Amino acid sequence: MVVRWADRRLVIRLAIAAVAAFGLGLPFLLLAVLVRGRWDPLQRLDLAVARELNEFARGSGALVRALEIVAVVFDPNVFRVAAVGLAVWLFVRRSPRLAVWTLVTSLVGALLGVLLKAVVGRARPTLDDPVAHAGGLSFPSGHALGSVVGCGVLLLVLTPLLSAGWRRVAWTAAVLIVLLVGFDRIALGVHYLSDVVAGWVIGLGWVALTAAVFEAWRRDVGLPPSPPSEVEPEIAEGVPEPRLG
Repeated sequence: MVVRWADRRLVIRLAIAAVAAFGLGLPFLLLAVLVRGRWDPLQRLDLAVARELNEFARGSGALVRALEIVAVVFDPNVFRVAAVGLAVWLFVRRSPRLAVWTLVTSLVGALLGVLLKAVVGRARPTLDDPVAHAGGLSFPSGHALGSVVGCGVLLLVLTPLLSAGWRRVAWTAAVLIVLLVGFDRIALGVHYLSDVVAGWVIGLGWVALTAAVFEAWRRDVGLPPSPPSEVEPEIAEGVPEPRLG
């Protein structure tokens, strides 16, 4: 009975987390207000960075092709497919709640990006000679948000399975991927700097929030606290989650 009630509370908390994420993070809110208000200093900075990086990319056809490959390889949908595959694997390993956390964090994170774009309504950069084009709205960057959420979910779930050395490699690779994706979006001329920063902020905040929700569920069922870099350490030992009573 205790575990069943804890499961209900987990679902409720995940739903609350989805709503709370809309107002999460003072940096994101500040950026959104400045973008909506067309604050001149931010607009000048965004445009200057976009022009400079786009000009830099345009000087090398090989670099442009590499950036286009990065955009495809680290597309948000790639991370979402990986999250679905990871969730299936977690269900097989008898970690259904961690699987639900993986799906909710990944898929609702994507929805957050879409809704926030609609709320802010910022158009894509208008450059004289862009090296790439993209449709839709600009703020926040879906690629930037998706890279943070995707890498964050994979790291928090799979870190317990890695040795100390490979953990450092994984975290380093994740940081580099996130930075590379952000550079890619600006250099291709499809996003402003503030779009990318906003995507990073909301993505990090969303992952942290849902991880805190999952940690609260762990306490409800009497599991020990998990390290900050993990959501379910027991997965390394193949220990199933508490069964419904």
